[in-house]
Amino acid sequence: MVTAIVIAAGKGSRMKTKTAKQFLNICGKPLIYYALKTFQESSVDEIVLVTGEEDISYCKTYIIEENHFIKVKKIVAGGENRFDSVYNGIKAADEKSDIIMIHDGARPFVSCEIIEKCIEETKKYKACTVAVPVKDTIKVVDKDMMGINTPDRSRLYQIQTPQTFERKLIEDAYAKMYESGDKDITDDTMIVERYAGKTVKVLEGSYKNIKVTTKEDLLIAECFLKSE
Repeated sequence: MVTAIVIAAGKGSRMKTKTAKQFLNICGKPLIYYALKTFQESSVDEIVLVTGEEDISYCKTYIIEENHFIKVKKIVAGGENRFDSVYNGIKAADEKSDIIMIHDGARPFVSCEIIEKCIEETKKYKACTVAVPVKDTIKVVDKDMMGINTPDRSRLYQIQTPQTFERKLIEDAYAKMYESGDKDITDDTMIVERYAGKTVKVLEGSYKNIKVTTKEDLLIAECFLKSE
């Protein structure tokens, strides 16, 4: 059984809008609608939506019920940090689930093809993420913003979601992370690498699978939707 955890608990401070970015209207629907629709149409068995506690009622009535997203079995409150929100989602997953898929709700253009590929590769490697090759040269700088290194671009990938794991692997890694008190975490592959000692399989994603973070990203998302 596969559970997809969709994270939509952030405040979206970089968007600089009163409405949290996951609920901003894009082409007639809230941003979070698009990712949920794709997971609904995929082979995942269950969706757990993680959002702000104050938004649970709104999500239940106006997003889940209104759009008949019957695979959304639970809506749970997020935590202080992103990793807290993810862990709340993992704990809410059906006990029969053996694969956990974690996706940012602010990535509206995940595809069923990517979802299915992640599930299949997780059965082989126990942990995988999607990513795309970086397009630009990357510069490492010091605290004074002086360039100190230029990594080989051909070996650099920009990480996306979904990130998919064997359930026991991600649960055990999270438990060890909380024991350590570590909060220097930016995504779930870091937790598995650092606390389970597990190498993560990287699958080629899509440049369309953007994360909507700024107002410029909203314009790009609208262009994608209008071109479909």
